[in-house]
Amino acid sequence: MMPQAHAQAAPTETAPIKSVVLVHGAFVDGSGWEGVYRILKKDGYKVTIVQNTTATFVDDVAATRQAIANADGQVILVGHSYGGAVVSEAGNDPKVAGLVYVAAFAPDQGESVGSLIAHPAPGAPVPPVLPPQNGNLLLDKAKFAAAFAADVKPELAAFMADAQVPWGVAALNGAVTQPAWKTHKSWYLVATGDHMIPPAAQRAMAARAKATVSEVAGSHAIYVSQPKTVAAVIEQAARGSAVTAR
Repeated sequence: MMPQAHAQAAPTETAPIKSVVLVHGAFVDGSGWEGVYRILKKDGYKVTIVQNTTATFVDDVAATRQAIANADGQVILVGHSYGGAVVSEAGNDPKVAGLVYVAAFAPDQGESVGSLIAHPAPGAPVPPVLPPQNGNLLLDKAKFAAAFAADVKPELAAFMADAQVPWGVAALNGAVTQPAWKTHKSWYLVATGDHMIPPAAQRAMAARAKATVSEVAGSHAIYVSQPKTVAAVIEQAARGSAVTAR
């Protein structure tokens, strides 16, 4: 009598995430991601850089969702600074496999960047934000480098100060309705020399999100000054978010 054959389950493997969507923060545009972009492209990733207007939160979320829709397959969604609030809302898209916060805000339900910065801790650095004009905010150009880009080459930091994008008060106060970090794996890169978002606040948001945390000495513009470090965290997230394929 022949032994009965047993059906075996088909082997499973993980499919790597190869698409990345990068979302910039306030006062800047997407060009600051160039160094990170070049590294990721060299390593075989498909990269989309969202050019948010930073005028309204709703519009920035919509632009990011469109970028996700246009991306090839599952994506790692990355946000810097205010971009962290955008990805926290837009990241609920089913194509998002994981989130990366780079010195970024990670608001909870009902929170906005405005509410998160309303009551700074005693002794925390105060960003040099000028009074609003026509509903928009800018940083004091003379203080931009020290606050935002202390480890960026002086010539580039000066250019960033002069090329600022106005940040809409409507974007500042846009509240997250359903934070994606509650349902997605997340990674957080803390910039320990940040004078825009205090490192202690970054650590607290990362802990609340149960994120995998890395820390590095760097300014708020760490994505500009240390692209290799930032790209490494994004690639770690891509590996850690790999989806099971049959």
